[in-house]
Amino acid sequence: MQNGKYYIFTYGCQMNVHESEKLAGLLEERGYKKADKPEDADVLVYNTCCIREGAEQRAIGNIGNAKPIKKKNPNLIVAVCGCMTQQNGVAENLKKKFPFINIVFGANNVEFFGEYLDMFLKQRKYQRNILDEKTYQSSTKSIQMIRDDPYSAYVNITYGCNNFCTYCIVPYVRGREISRPAEEIYAEVKELINVGKYKIITLLGQNVNSYGNDLKDNKTTFPELLETIANFDGDFELRFMSSHPKDLSDELIDVIARNEKISKAIHLPVQSGSDKILKLMNRNYTREKYLGIIQKMKQKIKGLSLSTDIIVGFAQETEEDFEDTVSLLKEVQFSNAYIFMYSKRKGTVAEKMEGHLPIEVKRERIHKLLEIQKEITNNHFNSLIGTIQERVLIDGETQTLYLGKTQCGKVVKIKKEKELQLGQFVKVKITDYSGGNLYGEVQ
Repeated sequence: MQNGKYYIFTYGCQMNVHESEKLAGLLEERGYKKADKPEDADVLVYNTCCIREGAEQRAIGNIGNAKPIKKKNPNLIVAVCGCMTQQNGVAENLKKKFPFINIVFGANNVEFFGEYLDMFLKQRKYQRNILDEKTYQSSTKSIQMIRDDPYSAYVNITYGCNNFCTYCIVPYVRGREISRPAEEIYAEVKELINVGKYKIITLLGQNVNSYGNDLKDNKTTFPELLETIANFDGDFELRFMSSHPKDLSDELIDVIARNEKISKAIHLPVQSGSDKILKLMNRNYTREKYLGIIQKMKQKIKGLSLSTDIIVGFAQETEEDFEDTVSLLKEVQFSNAYIFMYSKRKGTVAEKMEGHLPIEVKRERIHKLLEIQKEITNNHFNSLIGTIQERVLIDGETQTLYLGKTQCGKVVKIKKEKELQLGQFVKVKITDYSGGNLYGEVQ
């Protein structure tokens, strides 16, 4: 057992956040405690992302910041893991650039970090462990996770991705899609419910909608999985991410619509409003199909809140293609949109495409989209004034206010006129929207 402290840097998606919870659990199993800041740590872990160039560069920059910490504390252990290290040659380049790194391992063997750490402490030799092919066995090792959020918990239902969007590196670093057996997922969710404090349970996968496609025996579809969990006893809200339009079924829409415990906030990445660009991206749906799904959801799901991802400036995107995205944004009226400039990722199909756009064009287009979405978002939240939000989770407080989150994840500030408990769901009437915040009163 160790008596030191650890600090984990996490970059990227909710999957990485969840895997950092596993890393923390492995460290605490060995007697380490969480440090308040990196400078106080005996073990620094960088859980990296490579989906966009910016995320990769931020991680590399922060790894470099460990050098002066290591100088002051020569016994500091520096570990780097995640999607970035899974890429060909990256582990070797990192060790060359930062000789002080002690342990490097991939996104596919996070569960074995404890063993790599034990080996380093025993031998004091550099440990490099990158699994080229992710196996299901390596993803199910039982770990007591350390969750930072006292009321929210993530549960993996799939690992990897089969979609091979031409701009995306994830299938190459995470491997092919593998579904966990339904009974294993049910057991983990029931355990979280029985703890009593976890009020938001989020099912995770690169594409949750295709859950079960690879299971040969006792095949369960994602809608079936979702509805079964929604019928468990307990006071909780069920969410899921990420969702791919090509696999979003009418059955899933019906399940969401008829189950109160399932969040009505749906994140459905569209990426582009142009059929030409969608085809170049290998998204396997058309603008018409996407809008058809949205129309069905709006018709059937009461209180629906939609968000999306959009990539601006993909290879060969013309002004006409861009305007197709603008028109889709205006037509759907997303409550929120995460909009990114396309950047080349080494090893993807899109990297070798012709017709890459100048950065100036990308900046002009992203600025225009962001301005349009800002107005749409403000209109959306202003439209909530006067509405009753049935299940707002109280998850924070100040001296004068309770802080709650709606089913669409928006913060609501509530005056302390009634005594409430943290971790409690309450019914709230929205009274105002100002400065990016909703204000409300308990009903």
